[in-house]
Amino acid sequence: MTKEKQKTLINFKKANSSLSKIIKMLEDDKYCISIMQQNLAVIGLLRSAHQMLMENHLNTCFAKAVSSKNNKKKQEMTQEILKVTKIYNK
Repeated sequence: MTKEKQKTLINFKKANSSLSKIIKMLEDDKYCISIMQQNLAVIGLLRSAHQMLMENHLNTCFAKAVSSKNNKKKQEMTQEILKVTKIYNK
């Protein structure tokens, strides 16, 4: 596993741990603002992990496809990026 993917995995693990804490906070009827702050922290971790994945993909898989002579593969990769970006921006 690359260093970039290891950093991404750390963010997902932190988000997973924080999400478990949020569930516990809800079950324990903790203060709403505290729960919302923790929720925003998880969202931040997930956005950061998404950005890391996107950068890694663009620098590896996408760059390889673009430098190839396979026009179909280039078009497919471009469509994939556009699709993921559209979903992210919803």
